[in-house]
Amino acid sequence: KADLLILDDFGLQGFDNHARESLMDIIDDRYNRSSTIILSQIPVSAWYDIIGEGTIADAILDRIVNSSHRIDLKGESLRKGALKNE
Repeated sequence: KADLLILDDFGLQGFDNHARESLMDIIDDRYNRSSTIILSQIPVSAWYDIIGEGTIADAILDRIVNSSHRIDLKGESLRKGALKNE
């Protein structure tokens, strides 16, 4: 019910059945109603395999990808610079 949901480090592990169904419920509930930001180091092209189970992955990605604004960041990690300054 939050106006904005942020999912950070999306896709670092594959989804099991429970996680996949929970994600589907969350995304479906929020679709065209609330904002969701998904941050990931994994390219979107690999999300299908990470989510698993083709039909549910298709439904989730259809809702996410077709109604999103994508920002692909390039360049060095800011964490590398922060470590040098310590």
